Amino acid sequence: MVIDILKETGALLEGHFLLSSGKHSGHYVQCAKLLQYPDKANEVLSVTAEKIKDIDFDVIVGPAMGGIIVAYELGRQLNKKAIFTERVNGEMMLRRGFEIKPGQKVIISEDVVTTGKSSKETIDVVKSFGGEVVAVACIADRSTGDIGYPIYSAIKLQIETYDSDECPLCKQGIPFVKPGSRV
Repeated sequence: MVIDILKETGALLEGHFLLSSGKHSGHYVQCAKLLQYPDKANEVLSVTAEKIKDIDFDVIVGPAMGGIIVAYELGRQLNKKAIFTERVNGEMMLRRGFEIKPGQKVIISEDVVTTGKSSKETIDVVKSFGGEVVAVACIADRSTGDIGYPIYSAIKLQIETYDSDECPLCKQGIPFVKPGSRV
């Protein structure tokens, strides 16, 4: 069901992509294409919500941009507070009066987890406030490595990535596009 919705909304793309991690891939998950349809986003994120509903936590924190709507929708479905971090001069932080109290249990939300860089930066922010991260929740889990916390996703995708010097698409002369949100 989830893969069908990703395809139907144009969120699962094929081509040659330069990911925000610096890796190359023949596929890209652009969750913004899914999130423009609230009914479809609700349906997909209900799969994630079902997986985290029994976890004891107080707040969901999503890194801007991709994690904001995901945090909100999971918070709405589970009746939990939802806030977000954002980058200021390249550094991830809480702003806008958001706070995490010491001892609060936190789930990090993302649209897609690939390398876990944004998640790890958000985890560091949560820890700096004395919060306790208990899990990461997302729409699509593309990760291959361990980010130190359980990842709960609507879908796990095995999409191959390449270093630029080993990319078969580069070797074929296919130009890449950079669709990511990290600047």
